[in-house]
Amino acid sequence: MHVAIDFGASNTDAIARIGDELRRWTIPSIGKPSEARVQAVLAAGRIALADVTWLAMTGGDRSDLTDTIAGTPIISVPEVEAIGRGGLELAGVSEAAIVSAGSGTAVIGARPAQYQHISGTGVGGGTLVGLARLLIGTADPGVVDALARAGNHVSVNLTIGEIIGEAIGTLPPDTTAVNFGRLAREASTPNRPDLAAGLVNLVGQVIGVVGINAARSRGFETIVVIGHLADLASIRTTIAQVGDFYNAPITLPQGGGYATALGALLAAEARE
Repeated sequence: MHVAIDFGASNTDAIARIGDELRRWTIPSIGKPSEARVQAVLAAGRIALADVTWLAMTGGDRSDLTDTIAGTPIISVPEVEAIGRGGLELAGVSEAAIVSAGSGTAVIGARPAQYQHISGTGVGGGTLVGLARLLIGTADPGVVDALARAGNHVSVNLTIGEIIGEAIGTLPPDTTAVNFGRLAREASTPNRPDLAAGLVNLVGQVIGVVGINAARSRGFETIVVIGHLADLASIRTTIAQVGDFYNAPITLPQGGGYATALGALLAAEARE
């Protein structure tokens, strides 16, 4: 049995290859990677360490981990490679700009056996949840997503049409011109759904634009967005809309939250 673990800032994701089956699961990230955390991850997946041939690990600060745990070898996989491999595998393509939308956002240029960090932004899931805690009183991504899908971001944002009266290039008049600009201009108290919609609009559009610009700067025609943030329906809709605005279709594969763990697994298996 092979197991890969991705130590993220918010979530620790794991994937195990058991015969022809891939089993995947997630637990919250608490503290630095350690033998105890590895054991907790395995326990959450109902995996006995004695049954594991090797452990592939990526993400996080793994400096305190040794080369083995109870005799089981650890294979360290660079996070850039894990993101790139996992994104290409899920999308079924041979090269792409892989946008990893986690707590923050990284953009990886991925070609066969060539993986390079090309851009990123501190805006990501951590931004969404942190601001949601302040503005709408919840840090639950599922609640934020549900509220956002029921809300209208124009209640807090100013649009291009309001600012200049017409479209700009491929951007229609109802495109956001100023995130939360309406609240700077008007003294109002938006409801929770509209605030959530504004937050999703802000985060999703930043990620989409950063991904598109990074892809074009390196000649990638395909853009793939992975990471648990992209599991949220409202975020997926917003990012896809950004791709439509800029004539840059964006692929959002299902199960993207586990892409980096999958990439680590594939990378380690390729080294056998």
